[in-house]
Amino acid sequence: MAVTLTEAAAKHVAAFLAKRGKGIGLRLGVKTSGCSGMAYKLEFADVVNDDDQVWESFGVKVIVDAKSLPYIDGTELDYVREGLQEGFKYKNPQEKETCGCGKSFHV
Repeated sequence: MAVTLTEAAAKHVAAFLAKRGKGIGLRLGVKTSGCSGMAYKLEFADVVNDDDQVWESFGVKVIVDAKSLPYIDGTELDYVREGLQEGFKYKNPQEKETCGCGKSFHV
């Protein structure tokens, strides 16, 4: 499988990378956190490590470390605007449930 971005998410990330002036893509991973057990983490990537998997969506590289991959394999990251709020939305087929606030998930 793969971890992908929608076109809207790729455009948003590409704009931020251009504004930042450096970086090779977006690093997506998970960390232990929240009431459901795991939370997503996003950061700009400047390097690809030996144990990373790399995919490309709409010209933007998505980089995932080997430890996070089993929890987010197949995930599509979207960037949405809903009313006055905007942000990333995860479509993760591995999720079994999320917490009430939407900040963490369980697989």
